[in-house]
Amino acid sequence: MFKEEIIKYYDREIDAIKAMDFDEIDAAVAAIKDAYEREATIYVFGNGGSAATASHMAGDFNKGISEGHDKKFNLVCLSDNVPTLMAIANDISYEEVFSYQLKGHLKPTDLVIAISGSGNSKNVIKAVEYAKEVGTKVVGISGYHGGKLKELADYQMHVSIDDMQISEDVHMTFDHMMYRVLRDALENND
Repeated sequence: MFKEEIIKYYDREIDAIKAMDFDEIDAAVAAIKDAYEREATIYVFGNGGSAATASHMAGDFNKGISEGHDKKFNLVCLSDNVPTLMAIANDISYEEVFSYQLKGHLKPTDLVIAISGSGNSKNVIKAVEYAKEVGTKVVGISGYHGGKLKELADYQMHVSIDDMQISEDVHMTFDHMMYRVLRDALENND
């Protein structure tokens, strides 16, 4: 009944994955491992499906990869505290929900992972611009043409496809790929 459309969907996803810049993705994963080695705080955030990916990432890193190791990842998901998000959005501006949370906490030695399917979410960009002011490195996870996030980020995990669902699918695979790669690296003391 739907088989032809199902195959088309997955063919597009496979093509998008094959077209990714794996050297850029490798550099981003290395930056995340370096932040772990330095015991830096890693801030991750996004809106909608990207918020769900950010939250999932925090769980996978803070518990999954860290389990069994004395040194733990310290991922803070800025999308997770709904009362804080709503208070900032209501009292200040929705564009400030992430940058406001970074102010007074973000250090140049920390790392920011910003997730935006379009690469142009205003609140994500505002937080990335603040990180750049502080001197903090940024991993940008984006889709479509990458938008402003791709221009600003120091490291790229980009899926070049004009399709939000496929972009978000692949962004979630980035989390699980890093889980596996980084867990194995820590277990092998790489």
